[in-house]
Amino acid sequence: MKNVTDSFVFLGHWPAAGSFGFNTDILATNPINLSVVLGVLIFFGKGVSDLLDNRKQRILNTIRNSEELREGAVEQLEKARARLRDVEIEAERYRANGYYEIDQEKLNLINSTYKTLEQQENSKNETIQFEQQKAINQVRQRIFQQALQGALGTLNSCLNNELHLRTINANIGMFGSMKELTD
Repeated sequence: MKNVTDSFVFLGHWPAAGSFGFNTDILATNPINLSVVLGVLIFFGKGVSDLLDNRKQRILNTIRNSEELREGAVEQLEKARARLRDVEIEAERYRANGYYEIDQEKLNLINSTYKTLEQQENSKNETIQFEQQKAINQVRQRIFQQALQGALGTLNSCLNNELHLRTINANIGMFGSMKELTD
């Protein structure tokens, strides 16, 4: 390190005429150095200022575009939320209508089943009554036939030829008087 400072000190002692060197006298060289540095900064700083202004404009444009996109996205989000609410309301309405229709179909099915069972019950009762009537008629017929056979048997056993002829003559007489009345 000492060598570095020595070289600066050594350079400071060189004569300034016709050569370039470092002046280590701070009071003498400070305004010159400052004016050189300021000159370089001013000369090259103009381009940097334009670059910074362009960069600033691009950043501002990007921010504006981002804000516009954000506003558009917020607007689309609100539209989507409104549409979602509409769809949810519509779905709830369909759900309610579906439950109502299911209940109606269930009631219709119950009523239809009840009517069908009632008709089958009536049909069964009618069939039973018909079969009962048929059985009663068959029993009556059989009883009538047996009574008739019994009466014929009794008549045949009690009836002799003379009684038989009188009965036939009486019947013929009744038929004859009936015929005269009808003529």
